[in-house]
Amino acid sequence: MNHFFLGIMLIGLISGSNTEVYQTGTASFYANKFEGRKTASGEIFRQDSLTAAHKSLPFGTKLKVTNLSNDSVVFVKVNDRIGNSSRVIDLSLKAAQKLNFVNKGLTKVTLEKI
Repeated sequence: MNHFFLGIMLIGLISGSNTEVYQTGTASFYANKFEGRKTASGEIFRQDSLTAAHKSLPFGTKLKVTNLSNDSVVFVKVNDRIGNSSRVIDLSLKAAQKLNFVNKGLTKVTLEKI
């Protein structure tokens, strides 16, 4: 696991609940065709990273994403923009796998800013 995200998880455990529900809605994940392309932040997109696209949150924002259908949790960093969509977040494949919704394609989530 990335040291950055391990640190975020430890901070949450030590300090109790330091997050607030920011948004609830539908999550999707990136198609493989985006692998290796530049994101809106200038970073290169990798399916094996824990990153996400959001409509308006600043790049670098850390989010706790919870799958409401199975209570799986993942921590991601916003590094891209999601276009005109009814979805609230678009996740990397690795993040979608951790949330256990790859076979469904979409799932209902809550987003909490860290």
